Amino acid sequence: MSIAATVPGPAGGKSFREVWLITVGHGLTHWYPATFYLLLPLIGKELGLSYSEIGFVMTCQYIAGAVSNIPGGMLVDTVGKKGLLMAVALFWIGFPYFLMSFTHSYWLLLACVTLVGIGNNLWHPTAIPTLAHRFPERKGLVLSFHGMGGNVGDAMAPLAVGALLAVLSWREIVVLNVVPGLIMACLILYYLGTLRIGAKKGSGKAEGEKHEGQSVSEYFKGLRELLGNRELMLLSVSSGFRSMTQNGLLTFLPVFLAYEMGYSPVWVGACMFILQAAGFAASPVAGHLSDRMGRRRILMTSMVMSGVVLAFMAFAGRSLAFVGFIAVLGFFLYAIRPVLQAWTLECTPKKMGGTSIGVLFGVQAIGSSIAPAIGGVLADRYGLMAVFFFLAVTIVIANMFIFLMPAKSLAEPRAQAAD
Repeated sequence: MSIAATVPGPAGGKSFREVWLITVGHGLTHWYPATFYLLLPLIGKELGLSYSEIGFVMTCQYIAGAVSNIPGGMLVDTVGKKGLLMAVALFWIGFPYFLMSFTHSYWLLLACVTLVGIGNNLWHPTAIPTLAHRFPERKGLVLSFHGMGGNVGDAMAPLAVGALLAVLSWREIVVLNVVPGLIMACLILYYLGTLRIGAKKGSGKAEGEKHEGQSVSEYFKGLRELLGNRELMLLSVSSGFRSMTQNGLLTFLPVFLAYEMGYSPVWVGACMFILQAAGFAASPVAGHLSDRMGRRRILMTSMVMSGVVLAFMAFAGRSLAFVGFIAVLGFFLYAIRPVLQAWTLECTPKKMGGTSIGVLFGVQAIGSSIAPAIGGVLADRYGLMAVFFFLAVTIVIANMFIFLMPAKSLAEPRAQAAD
């Protein structure tokens, strides 16, 4: 199927090239954490870390993300240079992993992942509103392409790193890993460095052609209204519980496969690839269906199925069926991301798009920081299998908040896109 048959043509001279550049950049923002998830069991063994300490590593990263999301959103909504911000974010994500190659201390490791958390949460408030504003009639689908970039990064990193670990140490890998991020940051700066979203007051130019940001007083007025938005709060809390599920899984699934099932790094990487490849396939399907059928229906179905599959995984235990369930889980768990993002932007003002995504990802980061810590304690006390039962509960809770959202008519996504 051609691109033209899948997505709308660029309106007003807009090039679809920017979508692919941003999508590839998003892939690298996921490549680095996906690499780290696979290296974490090796780092844990080298430094002699307990399950709780391994979980706390990821907790620190996501706490930093939670704290930095709102300031990051403010920066995005008050500064017009979106391309520059994306390039800075991409560099900021990759460089701290390079610094990890020099650390032999648990506390220095925590400092590096804290820096990663800050950089990673500058990307999303910039990239997601940019894509949604450039292609407002197909938010779900375009954001699903962005999400697919993340899935590709998540999927390919474990395969590549699993193979490299056969010949290189984890320290050598994190040094080499910084190169693709630097190259992509330069490409984004070159092609999208002047990209701006919005319209300059009184300029008479079309939206997307010129943007000077907004004043600080205008921003804080919009922020007060945003924080009182019930739909945004419900979506954010739901997304926070979903992130507990996702990041608890990403933290402890490689540990379970390596420690309990005795898989080599290559096979652990292959299993993580299966998880993300299924999500890659699901993302455009969910995004397209949510544009046509409504966000609520797709979200609730995907979350229910994620909880069911997680429960089956916990009961399957140390068997081949456990590995088979990984693919099914990836399909439903990762289908949700672009739908949540599209719905968030539809229920909030366009001029506050960066902060809206910042709030969404800030709450997600809180959930992401809590899950590894709780999972580590559960694993130390009851065994790793208890973590999967816990994660099944978190996705069920996430669905309860979607149930409280106002029902969306089938035509509503189209109507909102046309506004």
